[in-house]
Amino acid sequence: MPAAAPRRILVTSALPYANGHIHLGHLVEYIQTDVFVRFQKLRGHRVIYLCADDTHGTAIMIRARAEGRSEQDLVAAMREAHLADFAGFQVAFDHYGSTDSPTNRRRCGDVWRALRDRGLIVSRQVRQLYDPEAGVFLADRFVKGTCPKCGAADQYGDSCEQCGATYAPADLVCPASTLSGATPELRSAEHLFVTIESLHDFLASWTSASGAVDPRIANYLAGHFLGEPLRDWDVSRPAPYFGFEIPDAPGHFWYVWFDAPIGYLAATDEWCAVHGGRLEDWWGRDEAGCPRAEIHHFIGKDIVYFHTLFWPAMLESARLALPTKVRIHGFLTVDGQKMSKSRGTFIMARTYLDHLDPAMLRYYYAAKLSGGIDDLDLNLEEFAAKVNADVVGKVANLASRTARWLEATGLSADYPDDGGLFAAAAADGDAIATAYEACDYARAMRLIMQAADRANAYVDAEQPWKLAKAGPAAAARLQEVASVALNLFRQLAVYLAPVMPGLAEQAGNLVGGPIRSWDEAGRPLAGVPVGRFTPLAQRVDRGQVDAMLAASRPPDSPPSATAGGLKMEPTPQSPADPTGPLAAEPLAAECTIDDFTKVDLRVARIVTAEEVPEARKLLKLNVSLGGDVRRTVFAGIKGFHEPATLVGRLVVVVANLAPRQMKFGLSEGMVVAASGAGVEGVFLLAPDAGALPGMRLR
Repeated sequence: MPAAAPRRILVTSALPYANGHIHLGHLVEYIQTDVFVRFQKLRGHRVIYLCADDTHGTAIMIRARAEGRSEQDLVAAMREAHLADFAGFQVAFDHYGSTDSPTNRRRCGDVWRALRDRGLIVSRQVRQLYDPEAGVFLADRFVKGTCPKCGAADQYGDSCEQCGATYAPADLVCPASTLSGATPELRSAEHLFVTIESLHDFLASWTSASGAVDPRIANYLAGHFLGEPLRDWDVSRPAPYFGFEIPDAPGHFWYVWFDAPIGYLAATDEWCAVHGGRLEDWWGRDEAGCPRAEIHHFIGKDIVYFHTLFWPAMLESARLALPTKVRIHGFLTVDGQKMSKSRGTFIMARTYLDHLDPAMLRYYYAAKLSGGIDDLDLNLEEFAAKVNADVVGKVANLASRTARWLEATGLSADYPDDGGLFAAAAADGDAIATAYEACDYARAMRLIMQAADRANAYVDAEQPWKLAKAGPAAAARLQEVASVALNLFRQLAVYLAPVMPGLAEQAGNLVGGPIRSWDEAGRPLAGVPVGRFTPLAQRVDRGQVDAMLAASRPPDSPPSATAGGLKMEPTPQSPADPTGPLAAEPLAAECTIDDFTKVDLRVARIVTAEEVPEARKLLKLNVSLGGDVRRTVFAGIKGFHEPATLVGRLVVVVANLAPRQMKFGLSEGMVVAASGAGVEGVFLLAPDAGALPGMRLR
């Protein structure tokens, strides 16, 4: 069957506002988009990922005044910070522009003329909220108050996050300026509007029938906006305002939400100027009216209104191509709650990078993103457990357990018989690709980790460490087993390359060269050299998470704030601390080394984990101590650890504990964990990367 023709795909993320730094909530979108782009490129398609800083508006103007510099200086500094944060998380744009560019000014003029030509621009006097202290009219997002529809407090001036209602800022109850805190005044000024009611039928059809919008969003738009005449869109602001002055309306400036999405067009123009091509190649329509390229917008659910009604109206008026897909995600919560500065969970990108590996967050987000609009929760305890179990315990550990035996010999000349393991994972490639295409990265990660489990089970069964000790007689078999394991590792690295490009690069350096094509997951390597193994991933340590949270809290926050069951302490507890763990549970009586050696502590890998429905605290674990040695252990960790996150994880067990008959079955050991001292949680002890099931703790 011939390969499908390469697609032409233009991808955008919402433009980050130049008034603030990137935080982990923003990164849900940029990581999600970057994964999609990397996947499409790995499949051989022609893809460009475009973005830009959103630079205009009252907030930029006010901040620049307060800091005693020009708006352009402020925008340039924030651009540098944004690009550094994105690079730190391996978000790779093909072009990153600015809405304050000559190209964007020109494109705004083109769209404006198209709207004028269609008779869609009207002028009227508007009574608008004015900040008497800042001396400016207030954009919708710079007013907060109580929603006039549902009574929810602390809502912005354009829409309510609680009930979804839209309204004018003047409709808010008890409004306040977010710039100065002053109570705004109502003043009159001339504004220009786009009248999009004439496009009502087009928008109703496009949102419901084109496939570009999630059906739930289409129903929301139909129920809240398209079921009645569409409001005119206020697209101008009077001076003073930082933005582009409207050419045919001196003293008026395009509102930031007019020129921001046009930044997508300008970024395309700028990319074409460097790489060749024309805007029409990406945003044009052919003779039949069909788009010349696919256009995928990734946005948060808070800006759906602009991207699914106003933006398509602008594009249609300018006779440009419409989005193929508007991919909408939810908000980020941390430990089930809104991001909070006082709890240390409003985490900036730079703060994370100062403490933790960005690849781990990329993987965790991917494992949680299903392509839907539900919110994503960053559960900090689950985060550490999952990335340690999956990335370190399953994927990286597969190479660390076997690569060193191939440094001298390289891979076997012919790929050995692996019982069908490589072929089985290759057969999963289509399902994994389908999941990536749908942005259901969570399903893709599940399929990949199932392949990783099968690969690790193979290594556990073949026990290459025993073959290594057997000397020359077992050298050929050792090479075969290690060759299979390293091929399975590289296959996983291909599948994970969109999510973990750094790991893919490391895998290529270790064996087989750079990973450049999705098809490489279907072809095992043979007879090639193997490089010197270097550690591929480090475990996430609780201390790193605590330090990140502590660095994210304001200086006057209580040092004992908790998040996700993790007790954050700025310094280690001392024995004299009356509230510390030692006070709650004093040290036991001394024991001799002989006493200690009676307890046989072993590294074990959790093979299965399941609920015990009748038990309030127990999970049933099946653990491997290496080879065919398995134990069933009932562990009192229910409610603190999800069974699915435990599979594949390395733990420490008391291996010589006398079996205990319980109501639910025979427990053949004990998993070692820490708890107590008034801290909510049960914390499993985990060995460093490289430890193997069966190793004894000494």
